[in-house]
Amino acid sequence: MSDPDRDPFGEARRAGGVMLADFEGEAIPMILGHRSVRQAAKDWETFSSDAPCRVPIPDERGVRSLRQLPIEADPPLHKAVRDLLKPIFMQPAAPAYAARIEALVARLLHPLLGAGEVEIVRGFALPLQSIALTHLLAMPESAAEEWIGWGTHVFHDGPDSATKGEVLEAYIRERISAARRDPVEEFFGQMTLMRLEGRPLTEDEMAGIANLTFAGGRDTVITAIAEIIAFFAANRAALDRLTAEPKHIPAAVEEFIRATSPLTHIGRVCARPVQVGSHEVAADARVSLCWAAANFDEAVFERPGEIRLDRMPNPHLGFGSGHHNCLGAAQARAILRGLVRQLGALTARIEIVSQERAAERFGPITREVGFRSLKVRLHPGPTAR
Repeated sequence: MSDPDRDPFGEARRAGGVMLADFEGEAIPMILGHRSVRQAAKDWETFSSDAPCRVPIPDERGVRSLRQLPIEADPPLHKAVRDLLKPIFMQPAAPAYAARIEALVARLLHPLLGAGEVEIVRGFALPLQSIALTHLLAMPESAAEEWIGWGTHVFHDGPDSATKGEVLEAYIRERISAARRDPVEEFFGQMTLMRLEGRPLTEDEMAGIANLTFAGGRDTVITAIAEIIAFFAANRAALDRLTAEPKHIPAAVEEFIRATSPLTHIGRVCARPVQVGSHEVAADARVSLCWAAANFDEAVFERPGEIRLDRMPNPHLGFGSGHHNCLGAAQARAILRGLVRQLGALTARIEIVSQERAAERFGPITREVGFRSLKVRLHPGPTAR
């Protein structure tokens, strides 16, 4: 059985596999089982992503007007846009790129070693995610200074969500205009040269791609960074084993993604009336694909409530499933693998000073995921001195 603290959906998943939850007055059936979530993710003709601003739950119509691409599209548009972006987003699979990201991790960790109490979420994880993104987009690291100011979630960090959405859109359109005037070899310049079905991308298409690039995956990477640091604070022996046998680090990172499931779920819009468990869902109504529940399905994972850093196989859905598998997964893996290696190399001990968990609520269920604040002391190891 799963640990209820890690798997708050366990009872509902075992009872029938679907749970009805209220999101700002909208009743949405949440699909919880691993097999059922995967099947729904593949069935885009029934469970569609062609729904601007309605793929996230709660929806984002109040904070943005742009269709995020390719996530808010179905085939064939989804594949066509994704194929355009693959050369950018698959860069982290190259060893030289991964080495640059690991060097960045080390550079950001060094000033924190032996510096006393440090706050991880905004003081380390947010800058790391943002500066690493400049490497992916071939932009100067100084560009991250503005991005860091947007917070841990562009739309949902603080009371000014709508205003922040407008700020992001204005930033993106300004960058597109500048790239059109003077194309350079960075993300915005590359988009001006892309061709979709033989034509240039429209400004809204470029803006939708950029909106997803800056807003999507931001909080999830930050959450995973903080969760990993907190885990190794309590489990130093596990970090020492990985440091001694670094070949196991990739498997450990996959297990962290499964066990922490930084993105709880995602929405789909029903193209026609459909039965989901015991619930009749009308056309244009939404369902939730609950990655976090699927990642603890006892039918797939042995003792899923345990974090087993050598878990193999590990068919987790932490990066989604089907044709919408996360385009930023390679970037996230590069950051997290580099983090584990450098924590092992540079620290002797990680001490938690204080923590405030972040939580999401689904009716009577509360799921803790990530931290609002995580304060630690990073005690340097011999190689850091």
